[in-house]
Amino acid sequence: MIIMLNGSFGVGKSTTAEALRQRIAGSIIYDPEYVGMLARHLTEGLRQGEEATDDFQDIALWRSLTVAAAQGLWRRYQRPMIVPMTLAQPAYLDEIRTGLAACAPTHHFCLVAPLATVQRRLAQRGEQPGSWAWQKAERCVPILDHPRYAQHIPTDGREVPAVVEDILARLPR
Repeated sequence: MIIMLNGSFGVGKSTTAEALRQRIAGSIIYDPEYVGMLARHLTEGLRQGEEATDDFQDIALWRSLTVAAAQGLWRRYQRPMIVPMTLAQPAYLDEIRTGLAACAPTHHFCLVAPLATVQRRLAQRGEQPGSWAWQKAERCVPILDHPRYAQHIPTDGREVPAVVEDILARLPR
């Protein structure tokens, strides 16, 4: 089983992923951000057109490597995998979700909270208004509220254990 944890920067994906890992026996966390850093490094000076942005998700290699690494982890270790990653571009979400679902049952959850809550959380971890994460949150929060990103899991005013219980209750038994 693969659990995709989508949501804006600052909504609680990493914290929720770690709490889920502790609750799901044998599970691992696969963070595609590491693949993004690699893809950005490997393509330095090569990116053009739609790939020439400040977001590694725009690098086509990142998307294919993200899926390939997840599939490799699944084939080799056969462990429940938790994948925290902000995916606000519908095409990118579809590409990665389809790739993950090709190797294991995949469940997509999108953690949501009002922008003010997300900005408060970002400030608590040292982000400043206008920072990259702050700007991404301003763009992503309204987008990720769309039904295409369901199942939505509200995090505002909830402790992490309640969010985890909500996710666990929605997984097939």
